[in-house]
Amino acid sequence: MFSPRSFLVAAAAVIGLTAPLLAPAPAAAQTKLKMVLNWKYQGPQGWFFLAEDRGYFKKAGIDIQMDQGNGSGAPIPLVANGTYDVGFGDINALIQFAATKPAEAPIAVYVMYNQPPFTVAVRADSPIKSPKDFEGKKLGGAAGDGALKLFPALCKIAKIDCTKIEVTNMQPNLREQMLMNKQVDGVFGYVNTIRFSAKLMGVADKDIRYINFGDYGMNLYSNAIIVSKKLVAEKPEVVKGLIAAINQGLQDALKDPDAAIAAVAKREPLIKPDVEKDRFMATLHDEMNAPEIAKIGLGNVDKERLKKSIDILVEANGLTRTPTVDEIFTDKFIPPVADLPKKLF
Repeated sequence: MFSPRSFLVAAAAVIGLTAPLLAPAPAAAQTKLKMVLNWKYQGPQGWFFLAEDRGYFKKAGIDIQMDQGNGSGAPIPLVANGTYDVGFGDINALIQFAATKPAEAPIAVYVMYNQPPFTVAVRADSPIKSPKDFEGKKLGGAAGDGALKLFPALCKIAKIDCTKIEVTNMQPNLREQMLMNKQVDGVFGYVNTIRFSAKLMGVADKDIRYINFGDYGMNLYSNAIIVSKKLVAEKPEVVKGLIAAINQGLQDALKDPDAAIAAVAKREPLIKPDVEKDRFMATLHDEMNAPEIAKIGLGNVDKERLKKSIDILVEANGLTRTPTVDEIFTDKFIPPVADLPKKLF
């Protein structure tokens, strides 16, 4: 005879037996990665934060910590010595590091800045018109600044005497202030970093001029995602997931720059969103928009061009060893060319 109570008891027993089978599997363990950026939290970091906020790192099994940096040259030794797993830094600093310490050197896996942003900024009323005019003057920059690290190469290529130039280190946040207060005659940096940091101080574009390294034969790549050899060897799937997440964050940022700036503001509420959006757009235009991306995609490199860059740095800096292209960059972790950005506007 059917009994509702006995049916419920039996059903409960069955559910109890099968519940473990029906419960969702625990989430896969997340790989913790520490990443150091090139600079302070600003508009051009928006794609990294958008990737985090939209869960792309988590989907790739990555729990990421992104810290502010102190110059594009600084991430290289920090990744090399294991302080960080990942860096967003200057590939030219990587080339110089790899020339002297090949066993320790990290490797670039996704190149974002494909046009040379390196500059010495001077006041508009300065008598400095070309690199030759640096002689007898005082220039300043942050110790980890990518342009400062490339200055010996510029000296050789532009045929100027570096020994006649006083170079002083300064805190990154004092750079534009020291320039405009005439404490130095010029400052090293990236054009758009200086330009918009000065703008935040109330300095108009017309009040600053730029002596750009690219105008003197230094057609170099710049900032890239750089990872440790240890991570590549031990967790290649994590590196591939990391790059896929960053690439998707960049794609999203290109479609919605305002969302990228909002992601930065979430971490640094004191930014001025309109200025940071302008900085974001200028970075796309001036530092990431090389014609080659229409064919090979943003993130990839023209290997012949990279080889020429390596040769320029080796010769200009008198390095005793020439790293190979494959020591500096690998394309094994980037998405297929069809999935890379090919047009930024």
